Amino acid sequence: MKKVVVTGATGMIGISLINLLISKGIHVLAIVRPNSPRRNILPVSDLINVLEWDLHKLPEMLLEDKDQKYDCFFHLGWSGTFGDGRNNMYLQNANIKMTIDAVYLAEKLGCSVFVGAGSQAEYGVKNEEKLNANLSVDPENGYGIAKYCAGKMSRVLCNQLDIRHVWVRILSIYGPCDGVNTMIMSSISKMLQGNKMQYTKAEQMWDYLYVDDAALGLYLSAQKGKNNSVYVLGSGVAKPLSEYINAIRNNINPNIEINFGDIPYSVNQVMYLCGDISDLTKDTEFLPRISFEEGIRKTIDWYKGGELH
Repeated sequence: MKKVVVTGATGMIGISLINLLISKGIHVLAIVRPNSPRRNILPVSDLINVLEWDLHKLPEMLLEDKDQKYDCFFHLGWSGTFGDGRNNMYLQNANIKMTIDAVYLAEKLGCSVFVGAGSQAEYGVKNEEKLNANLSVDPENGYGIAKYCAGKMSRVLCNQLDIRHVWVRILSIYGPCDGVNTMIMSSISKMLQGNKMQYTKAEQMWDYLYVDDAALGLYLSAQKGKNNSVYVLGSGVAKPLSEYINAIRNNINPNIEINFGDIPYSVNQVMYLCGDISDLTKDTEFLPRISFEEGIRKTIDWYKGGELH
């Protein structure tokens, strides 16, 4: 693998993936939204070519060198990942079309493998079992439905076009360059600002994976993932949410008071989320390398640097 394409390049996972790729001497075509405020956090390297383009207009994409060929297409780009956007059905339907367009672009660019970013949302609420490729899916919002459809439809199309297809259902990822709305980042922000810390009882058993490990999982999926495979990407270990929150507190100020139980659980609260990564490990030799303690220290240090928040 010498040259790759990455959509969603300015997202948390995209940035980490690009850093990993260029560390291995791989050339990257990073497709970013026009006037993206996050473009300046992309790494600076001669191995990166940044192209500003609307992902919903991929069929019209213009390349400086039409003869350039690439080996792999990482499709991480998606719209409406938070809040009301998750149930904006027109937007989520457009994401499915965007994924199909990405496959056709991958063919046009000569890619032999297409790696798509799926989601835990494809499963819906599963409160007892580890998530794996064989577990039934029952997505409960437009985002999860669209991710599932995009994965299935892109696989069929890749088979028609003789492109190896790997779909990676990504669980809860944290780390530098994450958005402010996640539990991890909002907790870091509020603790550093001295806000009152209020949570549910935080008894949920949860699987968190550091972003650099997520990038490694995607890279290995491209390198060694089997055609038509669905992999779950997480740490493979679930711990009480309160344990993660306490670890954040202990790395910022052990004297911060945590008020567990001040907030009631939401209706249909997911109480267990953990990935079964055995297939991913077996096929690609992926194993998480960074503990939550180490990862949260890196994340807090990044946040204190004041970038993008």
